[in-house]
Amino acid sequence: MNIRKHIAEIVAKSIKELQKSGSVSWRMDDFFISKIIVLKPKEKLHGDYSISIAMEIGKKENQNPMEIAEAIKEQLAMQADLFDYFDLIEVLAPGFINFYLSKKYLWQVAEDVMQQKEKFGNLDLGKKQKVQVEFVSANPTGPLTVGNGRGGPYGDVLANALIKAGYKTEKAYYVNDYGQQIVALGHSVLKDADAKYTGEYIDELNKSLASKITDPYKLGKEAAKIVLENIKTTVEKLNIKFDEWFSETKLYDNGEVDKVVEFLKKKDFIYEQDGAQWFKATQFGDERDRVLVKTDGTNTYLAGDIAYHKYKFEKQKFDKVINIWGADHFGDVAGLMAGVEAIGHKDKLQIVLLQFVTVVKDGKPVKMSKRLGTAIAMDDLLDELSADVIRFFFLQKSANTHLNFDMDLAKEQSDKNPVFYVQYAYARIASILRSAEAGEIKQIKNIELLIHQKELDLIKQISRLSEVVEDTAMDYQVHRLTQYALDLATAFHQFYNDCHVLVDNEQLKQARLGLLMATQIALKNTLDILGISAPEKM
Repeated sequence: MNIRKHIAEIVAKSIKELQKSGSVSWRMDDFFISKIIVLKPKEKLHGDYSISIAMEIGKKENQNPMEIAEAIKEQLAMQADLFDYFDLIEVLAPGFINFYLSKKYLWQVAEDVMQQKEKFGNLDLGKKQKVQVEFVSANPTGPLTVGNGRGGPYGDVLANALIKAGYKTEKAYYVNDYGQQIVALGHSVLKDADAKYTGEYIDELNKSLASKITDPYKLGKEAAKIVLENIKTTVEKLNIKFDEWFSETKLYDNGEVDKVVEFLKKKDFIYEQDGAQWFKATQFGDERDRVLVKTDGTNTYLAGDIAYHKYKFEKQKFDKVINIWGADHFGDVAGLMAGVEAIGHKDKLQIVLLQFVTVVKDGKPVKMSKRLGTAIAMDDLLDELSADVIRFFFLQKSANTHLNFDMDLAKEQSDKNPVFYVQYAYARIASILRSAEAGEIKQIKNIELLIHQKELDLIKQISRLSEVVEDTAMDYQVHRLTQYALDLATAFHQFYNDCHVLVDNEQLKQARLGLLMATQIALKNTLDILGISAPEKM
């Protein structure tokens, strides 16, 4: 069950009953009551969950929050099945109501894990809404860089979390294979005066293509195809599989871009000025209007982007689209959001900006790449590290945080390396189960023997998976999944150090082997969302 939702519901019920009885002078409407937030206390001593509704009521009604909290607590105690879920409910100054989970509830969680197996952590939050996560989408003008590559694990894991939460989710890569960047790539391959890109890959393209094609645009198109194949190989090495590689050229070949410009004209959202056609973006919250068609008659990137999103919502029928962009595209966000609203799909698009990545080696930033001549290519990392390590390290920081990728730590084969620490926990569990010749455990026998604090702490940590999935699906902060994996591994290691599993007491041994199996299931499900392997041996 969703214990946070249950707490919110029983507290709301208690508040309504108090008001109905006339025993309290304060009055809260249903909307206010429905917004009860269930928190996790910073200190374990303060329980497993906490609510601050009494302080909110006290502030609103100018009353003592401690007295309000005590009244709610007393009303809660009247609910017949309360202690099926909680051992204790206490009030703590200045008005928190804290909840301590019962052994009975935790045992039920452990049994649920054994029954649900790979489905443990699944939610129906999304109600099968159709969602697209578009990520990476680097121009096919050069190898995938570390900066662009950060969006790979992030978008992949966000999509996985949304699937786990009950959304029908697809992963997309938008291929910008049309326009001036393709012309620039052609000039670069020709190595003429208008060349823009450099590096080993340009030298190789020059040798294979420059003698065959002289038109910069045609040459750029051929070169982009080769570059795109290399990008596909790179993302495959990162264990990423896109459901769709959508070509920008397709939008122009099918006339979709011209159609969207005409659509906006008919809606009177376009005006002409200085020979260009401007989109009235300020009508939709943008700080300035945006050019859609330049003075030379060519369309801007924004025109193509609006057309692409019209295609997503109206042809592909997505209920929601999430774009993962680099922070350098910050200036493009408002224009596209305005465009999407103008075509009638307000609030269906969300854009996540990822901050930059710095690769650090021997305490110093690494800046150069022989493949590119400038930025670090993702293949440079893949030459030295596994996809598991790269993914985990890329996923440890929030999207709005600059990421320092520590090469020295990433290469560590010890508990200092967070990936090693988590995977070792899984491998150790597998080793114990093999030693015990446990086979597949289908239920936890003698579960009532699991009363040691470290056993209960481990089950509590296991139980949080569905909450982590729910929160990630709501706010897209995928770094909490790596933190959950670390917290679960830590809870396991602490249990293992304090509670011997292969003990002489056969009943206790069976109970703890069952707990190990439940832990293994939760850890495997988490690693599956993260797209990271779960090794049986290390």
